Amino acid sequence: MVSLHPLLDNGIVKGNPDHAGGTLYCKCASDPVEVTLASNVAHNHACGCSKCWKPAGALFSVVGVVPRDKLAVTANGHKLRVVDPSAAIQRHACSECGAHLYGRIEVDHPFKGLDFVHPELSPQDGWQEPQFAAFVSSIIEQGFDPARMGEVRDRFHQIGLETYDCLSPPLMDLIAVYTAKKSGALK
Repeated sequence: MVSLHPLLDNGIVKGNPDHAGGTLYCKCASDPVEVTLASNVAHNHACGCSKCWKPAGALFSVVGVVPRDKLAVTANGHKLRVVDPSAAIQRHACSECGAHLYGRIEVDHPFKGLDFVHPELSPQDGWQEPQFAAFVSSIIEQGFDPARMGEVRDRFHQIGLETYDCLSPPLMDLIAVYTAKKSGALK
């Protein structure tokens, strides 16, 4: 059986819709970067893109979003570095262990105001469970055998996640509405 991600391989653990947030820590054994989230994540999903941080051996990351004003770097922020300054999502990673603590959009973008986070970096339980799998075909670009993609999609369906080669339809609709309003096609 194909291994997707440690949080997915044994089935999905349901989150608590009333989860109030918690802390994320990088993987450093001493002086870890600490990020405090004052809300649960939303739109949590498995992501196959090549930019998202993945734990060793995982094909997919697990990533959700929180409102920008609900995220604070609360310890060792001096260790954070932006992975790719030219990317729309500025992924802030620990310069020592490489874990991505959060991704922030500073440019005009439909998701500006939301920060991308990996709830698996938190010791607290209760975070929203993954809702879907996005950018599934992107794992091929990272060297995954295209002949095994049916196995990957089947595994996602077995654990109850729909697979997309973009974002989920509601998120794609949000992007389209943003673009239409910006162009004047929608008021």
